[in-house]
Amino acid sequence: MGSVPPTPICDMTGEAEFRTCYRLSFVCLSTRIDTELETHNGGRDTQEMQIALIGLPQAGKRTLFTMLSGRVVPDSREPGEVLEGIAPIRDRRVDALADIFQPEKAIYAENQFVLCPDTTAGSGPPVWMKAARRCQLMCLVLRAFESDQVYHPSGSVDPKRDRDLLETELVLADLELAETRLERLAKEARAGLRAEQKMEQDALEKCLPRLEAGDRLIGLDLPEHERQAIQSLDLVTFLPQLCVYNVSEGDLATDFGPGSVAISCKIEGEVMAIDDPVERQEYLEALGLEWSGLDRVNMAAYDALGLMSFYTVGEDECRAWTVSQGSLAPTAGGKVHSDIERGFIRAEVIAYDDFVAAGSEQAAKAQGSLQTRGKDYVVSDGDILHFLFNV
Repeated sequence: MGSVPPTPICDMTGEAEFRTCYRLSFVCLSTRIDTELETHNGGRDTQEMQIALIGLPQAGKRTLFTMLSGRVVPDSREPGEVLEGIAPIRDRRVDALADIFQPEKAIYAENQFVLCPDTTAGSGPPVWMKAARRCQLMCLVLRAFESDQVYHPSGSVDPKRDRDLLETELVLADLELAETRLERLAKEARAGLRAEQKMEQDALEKCLPRLEAGDRLIGLDLPEHERQAIQSLDLVTFLPQLCVYNVSEGDLATDFGPGSVAISCKIEGEVMAIDDPVERQEYLEALGLEWSGLDRVNMAAYDALGLMSFYTVGEDECRAWTVSQGSLAPTAGGKVHSDIERGFIRAEVIAYDDFVAAGSEQAAKAQGSLQTRGKDYVVSDGDILHFLFNV
């Protein structure tokens, strides 16, 4: 979604002390989600687009998960237990459209986060990798704050070292899986491989050198039929990656590079404790921030997944719907209802900026901003769509 600048996110304090100090804030967030808006699926199967939160102990995963989803992680969580939570994406375009239409409901798009068990060096993949493999984005939570009250499992704070460790664990997990599968295929080859097995073998033999060199598989050029042949293996290093750096309050402006966000949990907790939306924004601006860290994490994850939003508007509801970037109009219509995709005739399209500049649907039409598009129209981020269909 293009309304959020691609800046990194910053800061997180220690989980133990933060969980105590801001437990009330977590409750406030959960309540606010229920009362300020209705959060629905945003037109997408969230089971297909999940975000794995992985990291070392005391990195801030639980704090980040609770802040994003409003779901408090119990202290008595079982070893290896996985939690899921929904995070509404605070889209100001939805807010602006709701101001125009004054609908009964304003509905944001959502991300689904999966809190994986702690990752520890040499622990082996079974403890945490099973949950990560069913996700579509690896979100590495990295500690970058100093605190004498919060231990670090390695004895010192070094986010680059921790990132290298996590990425190595991901590569080794895929390497082990690829080697095991190739060994099995080699045995089965004695009796002859089926065509799909041969494609799988060819694909894995191309993956193996890269994994052995310690590199992720993302960007590896594989023919589509070979990529499909190994899809069921859920090799995680093919997936996009987002790094969230949990920094100290004074390091919020640190640029950790592309695909990274910095967030300060201490500041986020203070922001969440402010009930009034205007006061919350004023507080952020006083800190030199346009968006909260949670907003930036959410938006960065949405973009990393290759997703975007289109909108349907009216007096009943203004709603953001989620589609993959590059989707055609019938596919977008199918997010609203399967009958629209099946019986798609055409779509009436108004770009968000044109709509808001006009101030109303009637004015936008009068200015010639409404366009009629057919089945081959590629939906753009921010399109306001009205579908015509017949079934």
